[in-house]
Amino acid sequence: MTNYWYQEAVFYELYIRAFCDGDGDGHGDFRGAITKLDYIKSLGVDCIWILPMYPSPLKDDGYDIAGYTDIHPDYGSLEEFKVFLDAAHERGLRVVTDLVMNHTSDQHPWFQEARRDPHSPYHQYYVWSETGEEYADARIIFLDFEESNWTYDEVAGKYFWHRFYSSQPDLNYDNPAVHDEMIRIMRFWLDLGVDGFRADAVPYLYEREDTNCENLPETHLFLKKVRQIMDKEYPGRVLIAEANQWPLDVVDYFGDGDEFHLCFHFPVMPRLYMALKQGDKRPILDILARTPEIPPGTQWLTFLRNHDELTLEMVTPEERHWMWDQYAPEPRMRINMGIRRRLAPLLDNNRGRWLLLNALLLSLPGSPIIYYGDEIGMGDNIWLPDRHGCRTPMQWSAGKNGGFSTADTTYLPVNDDDGYGYQVVNVANQENERDSYLWVTRFLLQSRKQQPALQRGVMEILPIDNPAVLAYWRVHEDDRVLCLYNLSKQQQSISLDLRSYHGDSLVDLLFQGENIILSEWPTVKIMAPLASHWLHLEKT
Repeated sequence: MTNYWYQEAVFYELYIRAFCDGDGDGHGDFRGAITKLDYIKSLGVDCIWILPMYPSPLKDDGYDIAGYTDIHPDYGSLEEFKVFLDAAHERGLRVVTDLVMNHTSDQHPWFQEARRDPHSPYHQYYVWSETGEEYADARIIFLDFEESNWTYDEVAGKYFWHRFYSSQPDLNYDNPAVHDEMIRIMRFWLDLGVDGFRADAVPYLYEREDTNCENLPETHLFLKKVRQIMDKEYPGRVLIAEANQWPLDVVDYFGDGDEFHLCFHFPVMPRLYMALKQGDKRPILDILARTPEIPPGTQWLTFLRNHDELTLEMVTPEERHWMWDQYAPEPRMRINMGIRRRLAPLLDNNRGRWLLLNALLLSLPGSPIIYYGDEIGMGDNIWLPDRHGCRTPMQWSAGKNGGFSTADTTYLPVNDDDGYGYQVVNVANQENERDSYLWVTRFLLQSRKQQPALQRGVMEILPIDNPAVLAYWRVHEDDRVLCLYNLSKQQQSISLDLRSYHGDSLVDLLFQGENIILSEWPTVKIMAPLASHWLHLEKT
């Protein structure tokens, strides 16, 4: 079977505003990001995912788009974006950008015209109501901020529909003109050379009475239309679905291999944290068992953290409250139905837990995503509003503003607390520490890249009675890697029936010298607390 680049790639999630300020105005920009491309390349990633960089009032960090075919002036110009894109491609890095299909900003010219003139063609670009009572079965996603999916607009004298913030009116996909606009926008960026799109909030494109207004058949018909155009006109580019749904629903966004190339696997993420805190593999095995097969040529996207909250929508209410108690004991660490914390603080900056979760992420089936700053163990600022605490400036050095900017004031304050402040946690320091998070990240990504089994192998779970130990093979043709994880804080002993490989060796890719000659049955492995092992099978 053909394996496409995106099926084994590692993605790096890049927030341009947060990464590097090239003109000294306190905001990250493409000019600054260009100077850091060699750093990104050095990590061992394959593709950069850029959060929205379009004109925007930035009420939702750019997901409130006020213009689809330009660059926010804080981030630079279209020409500077093109220079960035070319520079990334010269380094063998692909670039995908965020495409917000579901909604615009209320400052977008379309909406401003729509609210002023009910006879304008743009009025039909949005979803209006005289009463605000339709679609009552649709859930409210931002529970901490919105009381309804309808907001009354004084200028229009009507209610408009929105699934997220009230400053983000939803587009009306029952209007063919909206289809044409979105396809025109996609062609604009693809013609510039982007390698694809991460499509935001795709389950909510259509509304129908007596439904929850999610995952509707009309949505899939539109997405198939988009994919058909991309395949015909821009072969080799990718579509990525952000569909925060159960796997049984998400798998529909692959279609028959004719919708999205990649889909985020949201439900597996919280269960990694649950399993680690419980010292029990069963939450992971349960969600993997509930994950359907996907069509050839497609792939899951996996992650530990990203720019949004650690979502707990796809767990039971009891599990959600348990996760809050365990990982977000302070109420201000919580938001909506999730947790607004970065990776290192979630793990109490414990290197064993950090290594275990990263090794687990990189050995599970799927293409993994690294969130900027997590590769150095950046902290968060829970005193900032909304989800801004996880979107603070990248920490490059112990210099002014962590080396992010020469400005006196930055868009958000650089972290400077005792545990995670830029004076201690920064790239420059970690470049000189061979056991730092940064070096370990590079080592893990390099090790994964050298093993076809870890990149594209099938998964074979080993039935081990010990609930604390997760064990599985990744297998690609003759290449085999045995992945072992002790999720508990106690030493564990396991017995493995590996007699089929008599005389062969298991060579530990994560710990040099920890090799096993397969000559005795059963093979007994003593695992240290929170131990991680990638054991490569080598034939005699």
